[in-house]
Amino acid sequence: MGERVIGMIRILIYKEWAEVFKNRLVLFTVIFLPLLLSVLPLIMLATMGNMVGEGNLSDIPPSALSMCPPALNAEECLQVYLLSQFVLMFMLIPLVIPVSIAAYSIVGEKRARSLEPLLATPITTWELILAKALAAVIPAVVASWAAFLLFAVGGAAMAASPAVVTAFLHPMWLLAVVVGGPLLAFLSVALALMVSSRVNDPRVAEQLAGVVAVPLLALLFGQMSGLLVLNRDLVVLFLAVLLLLDVVMLSFAVRVFDRENILTRWR
Repeated sequence: MGERVIGMIRILIYKEWAEVFKNRLVLFTVIFLPLLLSVLPLIMLATMGNMVGEGNLSDIPPSALSMCPPALNAEECLQVYLLSQFVLMFMLIPLVIPVSIAAYSIVGEKRARSLEPLLATPITTWELILAKALAAVIPAVVASWAAFLLFAVGGAAMAASPAVVTAFLHPMWLLAVVVGGPLLAFLSVALALMVSSRVNDPRVAEQLAGVVAVPLLALLFGQMSGLLVLNRDLVVLFLAVLLLLDVVMLSFAVRVFDRENILTRWR
């Protein structure tokens, strides 16, 4: 039974990828957005290194100073601040990329007349939803991890000192990216699949599912402004809440997908 389920899910994932990656816009998003977020902070880091020089810590904004370990000079402190801000940006990649894939997942199949044969197979609803979710999550997570690796290697090579590398590659940030990224991706995909099951336009599904990025953007701007300082306890709490939300939202996605009436309801 387990092998049948795994085999069915694997087949559906490959099917989704074969259809999705024919779309050049999706392929461009998967490749270009992570690459942009990897290269942009490194360019800013190189530019800042030439501008700061031997500045004074009194010139550093309080929001930046709060993130700097003791005994760092002005250049090192600004590097830690800049690199740490961009670490949070890598949590946006697994939010943005899978939404565009998942939003078209059900609506697109309905328009292409490929949903009816799929629902006629013995696959269960949760297997279908899980396969579609994984098909959207896996490319986003792989792209975000690869982009973060490029960013980390480049940042470590350009850092003013080993202390900067230790600060911006703190286990708290690694936990946020490596664990938080997949959890955020599943949350956005679950919402996109729920919306996609109820609307006729994939663009509407994509826009509505995009609201899941709002809390993360609030967290990002709060961190940048100094109103909120992330620490290990807050990150762990954030990940625990995300895990709970993932389970709840995926359960709702399965319940919302009414395979008996979904074809006759849509026009």
